[in-house]
Amino acid sequence: MVSLSKGLGAPVGSLLLLPKDLLPEARRYRKLLGGGWRQAGVLAAAGILALEEGPKHLRRDHEMARALAEGLFRLGLAVDLGAVETNMVYLEVEDPEGFLQGLRTRGVLAGAVGGRVRFVTYRDLRDEDIPLALERIQNLLHSRPR
Repeated sequence: MVSLSKGLGAPVGSLLLLPKDLLPEARRYRKLLGGGWRQAGVLAAAGILALEEGPKHLRRDHEMARALAEGLFRLGLAVDLGAVETNMVYLEVEDPEGFLQGLRTRGVLAGAVGGRVRFVTYRDLRDEDIPLALERIQNLLHSRPR
């Protein structure tokens, strides 16, 4: 399965790649799970655009993630630079939920995954967004009690 919303910019959607003999069964399950929408063409158009335009942006997304990871590392945060291979950066912090709340109040959005903080870069970020996020994270670090 290939997700069209993860990294390619579609609002929703996935492609299921399978042998031709499994297609009738896959179509049956799709219908059972609500895949018979009449307005599916609108979402399909977004999926087609994601397939045509999304890959052009992946390199930049990955470069921005690398810049973010290196900036977090320079701030003294626990980032495994070797694990940054895509547009996701994972950060180890003592209190992920508290850290995320501090980020939110400063306009930096991230999420918690498996007890870690996860940042995701994407095509709509501007060049100045990574340095701005790092500045706000530094501000958060300096405002926290030691």
